[in-house]
This record gives sequence, structure tokens and C-alpha cells, in this order.
Amino acid sequence: MAGHKKREEKQPSKASDADSASEDINKILTQKNISLVLDSYDDIFSDFDPRPYSERALSDDFLAECRNASRDKKDGEIELRFLVPAQEREINDETKIKKRLKDHFQKHSNEKDNEQKALRKEGSIWFVIGAVLIFTSVLLYEHKGLIYGFLFVLLEPAGWFTMWTGLDKIFIEAGKKYPEIEFYKKMAHARMQFFDY
Repeated sequence: MAGHKKREEKQPSKASDADSASEDINKILTQKNISLVLDSYDDIFSDFDPRPYSERALSDDFLAECRNASRDKKDGEIELRFLVPAQEREINDETKIKKRLKDHFQKHSNEKDNEQKALRKEGSIWFVIGAVLIFTSVLLYEHKGLIYGFLFVLLEPAGWFTMWTGLDKIFIEAGKKYPEIEFYKKMAHARMQFFDY
């Protein structure tokens, strides 16, 4: 009919598609997660390791970025997001990479945890030995004679030294492992997703 105008459907322009994609990327980057923009999957891994993704060593730069970004996040809150060019994405590779990352972080979490436990166990042994030495020196204190006096002078400082070394291992050295344990534990439990740009 002459009186009705034909409704024109608006076709989205390429510029508006680009703006929308840019907004999506900015939204991903500003959310509370660890977002990394990659040129390819190889950016996650060491340049010197030619093995497949399922076995390759992770890049030091990648680990440093994860470590810095995870400092202010609590365990269970981390989502690791990788932005990869659309033409570079391969679902099979992404599955292998996710598994490789999970295995790496879980392995190192267990290793650091075991190192901390071993330090505390070693420290406890040192502490007990020190306590025995001091107790022995107290028993020797009551006795007169050159040999008893020599043993007392030898055992008392040795006991204190051994006890303090044990306490240092239990509280100071073992405590230094905590940031690494926390980092690897967070990353082992992080959700991992790939997006294209």
C-alpha cells in the first residue's frame, strides 16, 4: 500500500561489531580475575621447550604475571582468563593446556607443602635434641670435678643453640614457604577459561 512505509531492518555495521568486541574484552579485563592477552598459546610456555602442550614447561613470565595478579585474591575466587586471537583458537589444545596448568600448580603446591612439613619436622627434632642437652647439663651442674664442669660448659650452650635452631626452622624457615604454598594452592583451584578477541 502506498500509505505504508516499508520498515527497514538495521544491519549492524562492522564498526559497531568492533566496538562491541572491544567492550567485551574491556569487561573481561576489568572483572575480578586474572586476564592475560596472548598472541598464541605459546605465550604460556617456555620458548626453549619443544615438547607438546601436555608436557611443556611453563614460561617464567607467565608465572610471574600470575603470581603478581593473585596476591590480593582469596583462594577459590580466582578465574584465569586467556584472551587468544579467534583464528588461533583450538579447543583440543585448550583442554590439554588447562590440564597441564592444573597438574603443574597442583604438583608444586604439594611439593611446597611437603617442604614446609619437612622443615617443621626437622625443627622439632633439633628442638628436642636441644632440650635433652640442656636437661643433661642441668644434671651435671650438681656434680663437682673437672670433667663434669667441662661437659656442663660444653652442653649448655650447645643445647640452647640447638633449641633456637629448631625454633627457627619451625617458625621462620617454614613460614617463608607459606606465600609459595598459598600461590600454588590458589592457582590449582582457579577456574580457567579461554576467550577470543
